[in-house]
Amino acid sequence: MTKFLNKSVLLGLFVAASCTLARADQTQSSYSVTLDFPYTSKYVFRGLERANGAQSIQPSVELATRDFYAGIWSNQPVTRHADNEFDFYSGYKLKLADAWHLDTGATLYYYPELARGAGSNTTTEGFLGLVGNFAGFAPGLYSFYDFTLQTFTVQGQLGYSVPIPQAGLSVDLSAYAGHVSPKHGGDYSYWSLGANLPFRLNDKATFYVGVSYTDNNLALARGHLVSFTTGLTVGF
Repeated sequence: MTKFLNKSVLLGLFVAASCTLARADQTQSSYSVTLDFPYTSKYVFRGLERANGAQSIQPSVELATRDFYAGIWSNQPVTRHADNEFDFYSGYKLKLADAWHLDTGATLYYYPELARGAGSNTTTEGFLGLVGNFAGFAPGLYSFYDFTLQTFTVQGQLGYSVPIPQAGLSVDLSAYAGHVSPKHGGDYSYWSLGANLPFRLNDKATFYVGVSYTDNNLALARGHLVSFTTGLTVGF
């Protein structure tokens, strides 16, 4: 997965499969750089609609070397010039067995349009996850704690990828569910289903299209969220 799943499990699973296809015949390198340029019809984070429902582009870049990775992810609304977001993250993967590893790290969320007087425009969150990868399945269980907002989140996920190497693509399905427990405010749960088709353009680039359905049980929050995503991933 080109980026940590704290923003979109679906996107992460899709890019993972696409990068696997794109790099299947490449020689292993001590480092990798992945650029992602997606467009999404709706920015959804942990079951809630963000950026006032605006269509957005979400460019990101990630550098990985051995088991360490770091990157920058952003959300840039294209239909409303507000609610920009930049996430700076880093993490470390500790191999437990052939198919399992621990994933731990931290994310700094930065919201440039949010005035400091109305609250902090940055928050810091730590994460710890157990991730597997075997027989086309990608299960995972993550916990997050936002030290600024004093919010705990637990999220489980499952991805399944069916490679079609003759066509240079795969069919990727994913599901995730989570529960958010803030110190101040009400708890809520969320869940999502998604499907994606990454198509290999060459050894370094993959084009993808996808759709997801997300819902939550938070009172007064908008639910039944359907979003469409398309983008280009380049890895080297």
